[in-house]
Amino acid sequence: MKILVCISHVPDTTSKINFTDGDTKFDTNGVQFVINPNDEFGLTRAMWFKEKQGATVHVVNVGGPETEPTLRKALAIGADEAIRINTAATDGFSVAKQLANVAKEGGYDLVIGGRESIDYNGGMVPGMVAKLIGANFVNTCINLEVEGDKATAIREIDGGKETLKTSLPLVIGGQKGLVEESDLRIPNMRGIMQARTKPLNVKEPVDANSETSTVSFEKPAPKGDVKLVDSVDELINLLHNEAKAI
Repeated sequence: MKILVCISHVPDTTSKINFTDGDTKFDTNGVQFVINPNDEFGLTRAMWFKEKQGATVHVVNVGGPETEPTLRKALAIGADEAIRINTAATDGFSVAKQLANVAKEGGYDLVIGGRESIDYNGGMVPGMVAKLIGANFVNTCINLEVEGDKATAIREIDGGKETLKTSLPLVIGGQKGLVEESDLRIPNMRGIMQARTKPLNVKEPVDANSETSTVSFEKPAPKGDVKLVDSVDELINLLHNEAKAI
């Protein structure tokens, strides 16, 4: 089984976020980037298929040379090969077209992406990839088993879970539950050294128009002052008359 894991290069959630050029561009200065958490759950599940079923695992990212350390981390975790599509990730549709082209050319049985990335939270790329390559699609996937060319997936739905049976080729939008946080892998020294010798291929992009563009960014409004109260009666009065919460 050939598996392609889509990796987003996203800011660490502890990073301080700023914008430049009149709040139209994200300021990357001083920002630490990581593998998108939902993608990392998918990568870890792919490692399970590699170890249990002998699957081949490739990782792919759309981005410039600055994203290569993130791909090297994925290689250190255990992926066999990395592909960087040499273009900026401008919007969901253009990214999906680049990923779909790699998926088609590589003849992958299973494409794993995160349900959404934690930078723009678009939640659209895995579904678009599935449509573009003509594969089955399961979103919000929290468990996946593959036997031959058949797959059983569990996905999260409002108020519960849904079990689906489908066939390969398959694209999933994974999230926490596909593996648990305790199953995530920290690259060890041996993995880091091996990653230096694994292939990281740079592929030029196909033509893909961006269907959306960013007009501006805006930070959330700062939190107001904290008001301390000395009694329950005063708290109830403030909640009722000022906050209008009760």
